[in-house]
Amino acid sequence: MSQSLAFVLNVPETPQDPEDSQEPSPYDESEVHDSFHQLIQEQSRWVAEEGLELQQRVPGAGALGASGSDRQALLGPEGAPVYSTATLRILASMPSRTIGRSRGAILSQYYSRTVRLRRRAGRPQLRDVGRSARPSLRLYDLELDPAVLEEDEKRGLLVKELQGLTVAQRDHMLRGMPLSLSEKRCLREESRPPRGKRRARGHRGLLSCCSQLRDSCILTLLAFNTLLLLPLLAFIVGVQAAFPPAPSGSVPAFRGLELLTGGGRFTHTVMYYGYYSNATLNQPCASPRDGGQCTPEAGGLPYNMPLAYLFTVGVAFFITCITLVYSMSRSFGESYRVGSTSGVHAITVFCSWDYKVTQKWATRLQHDNIRTQLKELLAEGQLRHRPPRACGRLWQAAVLGLVWLLCLGTTLVCALAVYSFSELVLQQSRVSAERDGALLALPLVVCLLNLGAPYLFRVLAALERHDSPVLEVYVAICRNLILKMVILGILCYHWLGRRVGTLKDQCWEDFVGQELYRLMVMDFIFTLLDTLLGELVWRLISEKRSQRKGKPEFDIAGNVLELIYGQTLTWLGVLFSPLLPAMQIIKLLFVFYVKKTSLMANCQAPRRPWKASHMSTVFISLLCFPSFLGAAIFLCYAIWQVKPSSICGPFRTLDTMYEAGKVWVRHLEEAGPRVSWLPWIHRYLVESAFPIYLASALLLAVIYLNIQVVKGQRKVICLLKEQLSNEGEDKIFLINKLQRIYERKERSRVGRTEEAVTPPAVFTDDWDAQ
Repeated sequence: MSQSLAFVLNVPETPQDPEDSQEPSPYDESEVHDSFHQLIQEQSRWVAEEGLELQQRVPGAGALGASGSDRQALLGPEGAPVYSTATLRILASMPSRTIGRSRGAILSQYYSRTVRLRRRAGRPQLRDVGRSARPSLRLYDLELDPAVLEEDEKRGLLVKELQGLTVAQRDHMLRGMPLSLSEKRCLREESRPPRGKRRARGHRGLLSCCSQLRDSCILTLLAFNTLLLLPLLAFIVGVQAAFPPAPSGSVPAFRGLELLTGGGRFTHTVMYYGYYSNATLNQPCASPRDGGQCTPEAGGLPYNMPLAYLFTVGVAFFITCITLVYSMSRSFGESYRVGSTSGVHAITVFCSWDYKVTQKWATRLQHDNIRTQLKELLAEGQLRHRPPRACGRLWQAAVLGLVWLLCLGTTLVCALAVYSFSELVLQQSRVSAERDGALLALPLVVCLLNLGAPYLFRVLAALERHDSPVLEVYVAICRNLILKMVILGILCYHWLGRRVGTLKDQCWEDFVGQELYRLMVMDFIFTLLDTLLGELVWRLISEKRSQRKGKPEFDIAGNVLELIYGQTLTWLGVLFSPLLPAMQIIKLLFVFYVKKTSLMANCQAPRRPWKASHMSTVFISLLCFPSFLGAAIFLCYAIWQVKPSSICGPFRTLDTMYEAGKVWVRHLEEAGPRVSWLPWIHRYLVESAFPIYLASALLLAVIYLNIQVVKGQRKVICLLKEQLSNEGEDKIFLINKLQRIYERKERSRVGRTEEAVTPPAVFTDDWDAQ
């Protein structure tokens, strides 16, 4: 009779105790893969020698029962596959079951990283540690020492290596370790230098303050203003301060009111456009010729102040534009992923928790964050799967249309109020000279409208009852943005369209710079008043009237728009007041710490949950397109179209500011053939329209290629997902094949044992017949 052969997977067992055994480290991945591959090859070779084939049994006579028992053995009570002990041992040793579970392996891994970092920094290696005590990949499989001693040894080596790093490198390395916060604190305490080293202790507080300042720069707009301020200080403000022009008249004394109005003593400083000269610096200006430009004498410093002023402002704006585009693309890359968003609920539930968090308040904060994300995801899912009825849609559309009409009507009324008040101020200035107090009237009206209209928008938004909190925030941002951009547009028309014609015999550039300075100061004052009255007083009143603590909700849309509005004022005024970015930096520092303190003490989180993962992307996008683009258009119009003042500034004798470049090109043409290539570049690359069309075509081509790359990435992601699914099915198929082979050998061995023990049945039958 035919016997079903079977075999046993020969998996060697270690003679160690389970308690002393170490789990494989991440460095053993290749070895585990190789051993598993060799095991499959050995068993396949053994099957080939015995004449067996790895294929499904064909159900038939005599084989049906065995096949049925085979398949029943593969399924457990709840339909889950049940494998043998040898198969489970192989599965437990696979890389996917062992990666990231050994803390000793983690310490060894970061010890190696620390050693590489020390080598890269040029520091000497540890000399008090012998070679035998240093970790080696060849010692992982030996496991001769107990687990506790080996881990302590690795921990000691890691601490010694961390002590040789700088404080910044040590903190960066500790933050990246996948350990709990308590273990990180212990490592940080152990890796501190001895107390005798006063130098290290003295610099620690300084580094801590620098790291806090760096974090504040990231949270605010300090980086953009710093990049804008540095070229202005180096090439305009610093040079003019080193070579000050001769005073044109008596300089007024400082009275203190200049801090609000920006005029008075500040007008005769490097704060404003009118102070800068139109001469080549470090050179006494003789009788001007060639259109009023002062000619340098022999040996003078060839520093053309009009050209430097124009080019520095242009380069500063170009650097800001590149930084904004890079920040926006990076933010989009972090917030939006290429591919589908399927399975986001499962990812949020099973993959969002950070197991390194150990403190109670941190775990509660993370718990609330995950709960908020789940609520928002469920709310979005309900909106998609539960469409409203026809009557509900009509009613909602009517309410939305009415609210939008009221909001747009409010914006139109505010715009008309600003325009009418600016015309009134303009007529009064024609009759009599403006006093310092009257200069604050227009900025005061603008700030009152910017403060009161958003509260009205918030009241009207309560009638809409948006189901999605994200949509509610975005709608509020859109309405406030329309209000502020319309008001700023009217002010730009008032400055360049009306004030230029009125202030013909005065320095209108200084007046525009002072207006923007006053708007920035009044905006800062109203921000502090809104924080004090709108948040602190409201919290005190609500706590007094009600027994429970009723704090006002933090207005995300309003605070975001306030930052964008203040930055827009800075970009609008940088041509007329080069030190305006410095004022914005000081303002941002004060606003940041005031808002942070008020948020922690007076405000509460929004009652309706919404995820703010995309808020940074929206903030950068709004900062780039409406704000920076509008400011760039305003400055380009002022440079190319508006005639400068004839009594002040570096462009006082020119028809437009842009002509400073043309005058410089004419001087280069007269200088000789050595610099003749510069006029050629200006003629064919700057003044010609062909480079503009070429740059536009290249930009469109780059955009098209990026779109195609994104489409290709989506296709590749779909193919990779399908391949991952197929790989999982292949693993299940191979494991089931190995399980069947093992069961065949077990049944064959049991059958041979039973045949050897049981006597032949024919003798029993003959005895019964007798």
